[in-house]
Amino acid sequence: SAKAPFIEIVTEGEESVKAAMDGTVVFNGWTPEYGYIISIQHQNNWLSTYKQNGVLYKEVGTFVKAGETISLVGETSDKRKMKGLKFELWHNGVAVNPLNYISF
Repeated sequence: SAKAPFIEIVTEGEESVKAAMDGTVVFNGWTPEYGYIISIQHQNNWLSTYKQNGVLYKEVGTFVKAGETISLVGETSDKRKMKGLKFELWHNGVAVNPLNYISF
């Protein structure tokens, strides 16, 4: 299966991750491939997913506002051991290129 489009945001250190839009946390968990993941359901069938977190701050069912801190970045998946985040944006169940919708 094809990988979903995403952007990787590399940071200098323990940066906080902020919610892209208002919404409700629908997933909060750890996976072997992407570390801690948090997903937020937004209005009009939008979903944002934040992978490679080091720490998660929001539980499933929590409503968050745009710009609210939801986690701290973790280590990127490559061997450089840099801090960063994999960000995905989904609409109606289809992954879209986040750069087409959000300014970073």
